[in-house]
Amino acid sequence: MAAIPPSLAEPVVDSVAVLDALRQVISPLAMLAVARGVSYGEVEELVKAAFTDAAVDVKRQSAGEPPSVSHVSAATGLSRREVSRLMSLVQAAPTRKSHASEIFVRWLTDPRFGDKSGPRRRLARTGQHPSFQSLAESVSKDVKPRTHLDELCRLGLARLDEASDVVELLRDTFVPSTDERQMFGFLGDNVGDHLRAAAENVLRRPGEHLEQALFADELSAHSLRAVRPLVDQQWQSLVRALVPVLNELIEADRKAGRPQNGRIRIGLYAYSESTTAAVESAANP
Repeated sequence: MAAIPPSLAEPVVDSVAVLDALRQVISPLAMLAVARGVSYGEVEELVKAAFTDAAVDVKRQSAGEPPSVSHVSAATGLSRREVSRLMSLVQAAPTRKSHASEIFVRWLTDPRFGDKSGPRRRLARTGQHPSFQSLAESVSKDVKPRTHLDELCRLGLARLDEASDVVELLRDTFVPSTDERQMFGFLGDNVGDHLRAAAENVLRRPGEHLEQALFADELSAHSLRAVRPLVDQQWQSLVRALVPVLNELIEADRKAGRPQNGRIRIGLYAYSESTTAAVESAANP
């Protein structure tokens, strides 16, 4: 039967609940690592670094100053030698925004490139608005429109009809299945922020971040297939409703001279599986 699960913000009374939650989170990550040949040692190094960073952040937030090596060692259980090594490592550069995804989403949602029935599926490559050139330049003028077009074509999101010099939109969702590196980038960004929202709801103010889900079981494979198009439609509706509003807010902040130092990620996911297979897997580890 369908149900809305209890809030993730209920207080945790002991470490058992934390470890149970971590086990659920780690299992699919372990499956991903094993499937891609990433060794336990490589993952262990990431975990050590993450524990160190978390201990440093907690101390800074509570005391307003960076912690000592001894403090981080006590908080994480790592040796002081390991903590010193990890704290000296250079942090990874932040993920760069994808102009390809911005152009694709704007094509789908900006009313200037569509009408009441939806986005124009075909745009002249160059020329006055509406054209692919004007679309690309509305996102970034630092890179030539042809470079953006080549990237969208490489990702299988658009194609250029050389004979008519027209660009055709091929998909309604940004899933660059031909670029595994970018797919992994999305996985880290999307799931990372989802976990941050859930963790901060537990650790700080309940409900600070929207983090909800619907759950239903006792469904047949036929019913699961029937639900998927409905979820896809909801996502398209959400994107078309929110992207124009977000663009207007960004422009209003810019004109008002307000510090534009905030970000938001809004997502939707759906996961389904055969419960029979899941039970058999649990019974036969």
